[in-house]
Amino acid sequence: MNTLNKRYGFWTTVAMVVGIVIGSGVFFKSDDVLLATNGSMALALLAWLIGGSIMVVTAYIFAQMATRIQKVNGLVDYFEAAYGSKAGYMVSWFMSTMYYPGLVAVLAWVSANYTLALFGLESGVWVLAYIYLTLITILNITAPIIAGRVQVSTTIIKLIPLALVAVAGTISGLLSGQLFDNFTHAAKTIAPQSGGGLAVATVATAFAYEGWIIATSINSELKNGKKDLPKALMAGTITIVVVYVLFYIGISGVLSNEQLLIAGDNAPVEVLSSIFKTLGGTILSVFVVVSCIGTLNGLVMANSRGIYSGAVRNMGPAPKLFSKINKTTNTPIPSAIIGYIFALCWLTVWYGNFAGWFNGFLDFSELPIVFLYVIYIAIYIWYMKTFTDLGFVSRYVVPILASIGSLYMIWGASKKDMFFTFLIIFLCIMGVGAFFTKKSK
Repeated sequence: MNTLNKRYGFWTTVAMVVGIVIGSGVFFKSDDVLLATNGSMALALLAWLIGGSIMVVTAYIFAQMATRIQKVNGLVDYFEAAYGSKAGYMVSWFMSTMYYPGLVAVLAWVSANYTLALFGLESGVWVLAYIYLTLITILNITAPIIAGRVQVSTTIIKLIPLALVAVAGTISGLLSGQLFDNFTHAAKTIAPQSGGGLAVATVATAFAYEGWIIATSINSELKNGKKDLPKALMAGTITIVVVYVLFYIGISGVLSNEQLLIAGDNAPVEVLSSIFKTLGGTILSVFVVVSCIGTLNGLVMANSRGIYSGAVRNMGPAPKLFSKINKTTNTPIPSAIIGYIFALCWLTVWYGNFAGWFNGFLDFSELPIVFLYVIYIAIYIWYMKTFTDLGFVSRYVVPILASIGSLYMIWGASKKDMFFTFLIIFLCIMGVGAFFTKKSK
């Protein structure tokens, strides 16, 4: 039995789009975006808008493709249709070994960080990160239906603190004048031109906006995928941009630019505590933790199906093994286990960043996204050649705009620390994938 049941509906798909994206990046990257713009809140907000616009335009193109192509794993399906089975497999290999498990590792760490911050603890973050990764993987292997319901419920819960910060923070900022001051005066604690500029800031938002494409990984499990997936992609991405922009404005209404930079990843918790006092801030901080765990759950759902998407095409290492579906749970357990192992490896590399293993910071929370945009550009070219029935705007203008946005992201990421180190790692891992392609032939 190598076929996954059609068990998910429209709202689960929307929950994956919104739930995977919203939940950590907007908390984790708020200060990074401001730092990159040298403390300028106006430029920081512009970076959020640019990053969001790129996401929505890209999602529109994939929504068009989703109405026509549906096999096993959306992005892999589209690339395979464009450039053949081998090319599709190489995308599957990249997603399975680097993209999915890398993001899962970072989210496990972020979830552990906010959990310990909630209880005022400073040690044990790495142990808890490994525990979170293990437990969420077990949930997705043994109870996929429950995992889907967790995705929907946590998506609803995570919007509560974002909405409260957006509304209460904006009102507070307008009354106190803090909002106006933040948008007219950059942080004074940053040396001029030290942050990297708007391009680097936009790349930082890429992590916060990333994940919507992962919803296409369950397209073969959607009850009405060709109808529901396109709608979910557009509704979800537009909702995300609106929520992020309003949330960021809300933060700037409570904390000064200097305070936001000092607070770092803990900025959302401080904002909530400032607005709703200690008890209210603590309760809403619980929602932040739930938000992060919900995002982690969605990523693990995709990570569990990573190797399966290549194996079901009879490609890659041991395709007969990794294409197996458990009859009881209807989940690809061998694929989920190898995805879990990959995530453990990347989590260990992430630990190495903080332990001083490298000569710099290997930020694979952002760098793999760059190679994803290279894949997008290749798809846009095929899209313009193939979809001849579309109007001029849909066929040419939208993909050209999306290509410009992708190139902008790639250019910004090339400025990141250890970019070329990650490029070498990428080439080595892809070389291994190419070896298995030849072997399967």
